Amino acid sequence: MRYIYLFMLVTSALFSNIDQEDTAKQAIVKIYTTAKIPNYQVPWSSSMRSSTGSGAIIEGGYILTNAHVVANHAFIEVQRYGQRKRYVATVYAISHQADLALLKVDKEAFYHGVTPLTFGELPRVEQKVVVYGYPMGGSTLSATIGVVSRVEHHIYAHSGEMFLAIQVDAAVNPGNSGGPALSDGKIVGVVMQMITKSQNIGYLVPVSMVKHFIEDMKDGKYDGFADLGLGTQKLENPSLRSYYGLDENTTGVLIHKIVYNSTLKNLLKEGDILTHVDGFDIENDGTVAFRKYEYTDFHYAVDAYQMGQKVKLGIIRDNKPLDVEAELKYTADDIYLVKTTRYDKMPTYFVYGGYVFSPLTRNLILSTNSNRLILSYLAGQWQEEDRKEVVVLLKVLASDLTRGSNNFSMWPIDKINGENFVDFKDFYNKIKNASGKYIVLEDEDGVKVIINREEVALKQDAILKKYNIEYDRSADLRG
Repeated sequence: MRYIYLFMLVTSALFSNIDQEDTAKQAIVKIYTTAKIPNYQVPWSSSMRSSTGSGAIIEGGYILTNAHVVANHAFIEVQRYGQRKRYVATVYAISHQADLALLKVDKEAFYHGVTPLTFGELPRVEQKVVVYGYPMGGSTLSATIGVVSRVEHHIYAHSGEMFLAIQVDAAVNPGNSGGPALSDGKIVGVVMQMITKSQNIGYLVPVSMVKHFIEDMKDGKYDGFADLGLGTQKLENPSLRSYYGLDENTTGVLIHKIVYNSTLKNLLKEGDILTHVDGFDIENDGTVAFRKYEYTDFHYAVDAYQMGQKVKLGIIRDNKPLDVEAELKYTADDIYLVKTTRYDKMPTYFVYGGYVFSPLTRNLILSTNSNRLILSYLAGQWQEEDRKEVVVLLKVLASDLTRGSNNFSMWPIDKINGENFVDFKDFYNKIKNASGKYIVLEDEDGVKVIINREEVALKQDAILKKYNIEYDRSADLRG
């Protein structure tokens, strides 16, 4: 009798797990996206591309997925597990920073009989996870099992920014993107990327980032993850530590740069030692212990806060400890000279007499091998009050007006008619409002491109027609 009882207990637990897994599967969604892909080298042109990804139905009638699954979307359809009908979906909210998106379906029938998935907590190393999705190799739902390998900051391929990420050894392939990783039936992460030519190294957006994104969107406006606007240096070198009078028990990072619009501009000084953030001790390598024996970048503590909130910082100045509060107001786009990767909009451009101008973006850098060294250097620079954007001569369209200048490509412009400019709009207005016979463009080394305004007035329309360019400027400038 005792053996029968034990068998019944095991059988009951088994069926309970099966029911739980079946309930989870009902919430998994396949996403079909048709996207309009901009051509940053030919900014007035684009192409269409179809792709598939994965997602999960969560509370509130939302479908949680990756931003890159629906980036540049023109049309989206979704299909639930075990069903063949597709439903039209729309993007309710998106964070290209964190590679997350929420979709909505207007038809109530889509949600009939489904139990939305809920969120768990940040998983620990060696914790078991099940990854659901619709990867390549078949058309039906796939489930792979693995464990959490590590939790630390990692570059998000979609945005190029660095945030907390979960590495797992569960098989992750194209098509898995946006699918949930479950532990004990709860979402602990969202599949976002993998390392090619590796043995099962995949990455998840952790549940803490997902919760931050959803909380951010409750007011209907996405604010993003804040950047303090501080340049810091590790303090591991003994001579460097001795120079700043630090003993062996004092840890932190050296503040060597403060961006001009940082809310800390009048509170901190270059040469201050940043020792604490939100109560976390900053180690000499710039990490904090977010859990016992587990370390990650100190921005982990800042990323936990919403925009508009304040975070407490501890510093040492002249060997004396001080406490300050940093108001979180700006993202990386407000701070860096080159904007982070752009999506869901066509590139900005201006064609003037066959000379094609554009603001420098990371999309543009990634689209070419031309001048990569200089452009990559500019991408790491911060804005100044009088310089907030880089403008490049993207290319030169061959014509009798541009003879001899056709070798200019991805050429950063420093001055126009001897004057500096703040951003692309300022540059554009300076060209439109110029009154002399010539427009003189100059780079940092004094190399010049001269454009004859009278010739442009005569030949602009013919050049545009020859290259089948409908508008001489992008829609945002026409508006």
